[in-house]
Amino acid sequence: MTDSWLLLTGGRVIDGLGNPPVDDCAVLVRGDRIHAIGPAARADAVPRGEPLLTLDVTGRTVMPGLIDVHCHMTYGESRTEEEIDLYTSPERRTLLAAHNATKVLRAGVTSISQPGGSYFIGVGIRDGIRDGLVHGPRMTTAGRYLTTSNGLTDWYPDSVGVPAGNIGTLTNTVDQMREEIRHQVKNGVDLIKCADSPYGEYQAFTDDEMKAIADLTHQLRKKVTIHARGAAEVRAAARAGFDWIMHGNVLDDAAIEALAETGTPLVPTLLLLANMADYRREAEVPAHQADAVKRMLDKTADSLHRAREAGVRFAVGTDSGFAVTAYGEWHARELQLLKDYAGLTSLEAIQAGTSGCAGMMNLEGQVGAVAEGMLADLIVADGDPSRDLGVLVDPARILHVILGGVVQEFDEDLRSQIYQHDRQPHEYSYKRLTYEMVVGDGTPAPATDVPWEAEQRADLVTDARRIEKASRRAAREAYTDEFAD
Repeated sequence: MTDSWLLLTGGRVIDGLGNPPVDDCAVLVRGDRIHAIGPAARADAVPRGEPLLTLDVTGRTVMPGLIDVHCHMTYGESRTEEEIDLYTSPERRTLLAAHNATKVLRAGVTSISQPGGSYFIGVGIRDGIRDGLVHGPRMTTAGRYLTTSNGLTDWYPDSVGVPAGNIGTLTNTVDQMREEIRHQVKNGVDLIKCADSPYGEYQAFTDDEMKAIADLTHQLRKKVTIHARGAAEVRAAARAGFDWIMHGNVLDDAAIEALAETGTPLVPTLLLLANMADYRREAEVPAHQADAVKRMLDKTADSLHRAREAGVRFAVGTDSGFAVTAYGEWHARELQLLKDYAGLTSLEAIQAGTSGCAGMMNLEGQVGAVAEGMLADLIVADGDPSRDLGVLVDPARILHVILGGVVQEFDEDLRSQIYQHDRQPHEYSYKRLTYEMVVGDGTPAPATDVPWEAEQRADLVTDARRIEKASRRAAREAYTDEFAD
């Protein structure tokens, strides 16, 4: 079979390994692998008669495609938890995920990991990409999160339970956890995702439960990660042998020591919180929620700076999939946030978002770097990201996306296409109506400070949850208030 060749000439190369950029550096690709870099990358190195495509990228930057190891393809850019879990059929979720995968690739993200989602849709999307049925990045995926009654994703009251469409599955005993791990591995997942407490209020899995989860997952030759915002669960997960940890917003010295000693990578996943805090008006984020995440980000900055000083390894994930973290829009902003909140340099942030994520794709030593023998997953950017990471955030400045040596083609209007969910919460009124409000003394009732559209959507299920779990919500609010201290 005749190889196809691709020659990129005249560009600046950022290798993704933390080294300084190299100007006027050619890259030669043979098939799906990088064949040569620098002086050896020449057109006369291509055998006579074999097809060669040459791109002059003078003044542009060639670098590894970005890797996002926290990308929820089944969330469908949802605005509420109910949209994610209840209001969209699995068939529609699958179609939306296939469409949105192309948006992610167009943004220069050539590999993603989905740490949890609906049903086994992620497995189908991953295999569809591999088989050429879906146009998207390389992908690994978990199934539904393993949670407890005290963890993330057990949202609904006992009268509703955990519906089949929920992104989490309830496992309150070690036997249930083991059964679910075996079930998910049988159905083709690459990794197991656990979900500890929503905001790090407490440790929702015991140390022994975490150890049992990690041991069985590794026995079945899969990897395991966890949503862990607080110090206790981060420390326990690192000691239990989890392969990487998501978030780590509030870390004490013991948690940082555990991460550093075990070499467990931390994926801070700052984008969701930062977009809610920084673009609260544009996204119509409820004021109390935006204020709470801002306080959490202040705590996170302290935690991550101390973690960096201790030598903790960072990787890039974004929590893309919510309406406020839309697919293909914000992935590269996470690199800038790692500079702001963890103190990384631009080259260190790029490394965290490329070679630093390769192991989480089960492709360590194969993706994430511009080096001979690596898979040719590359992007060409208009500008120098080592000086300005904003180059990677601006979609107009991602000039070429190359996946496996093939220059990708996209519809021009891809990013503008938005598909809303077919069902929304049932709304009756925003305020409680009383007789006095209507007749009173003739004085009109004061207008609300925030328009209807800016408030969180609510339906009957949410109302039931609020009544049944008022004490849990109060404890959570008290905890987030600590961030203001």
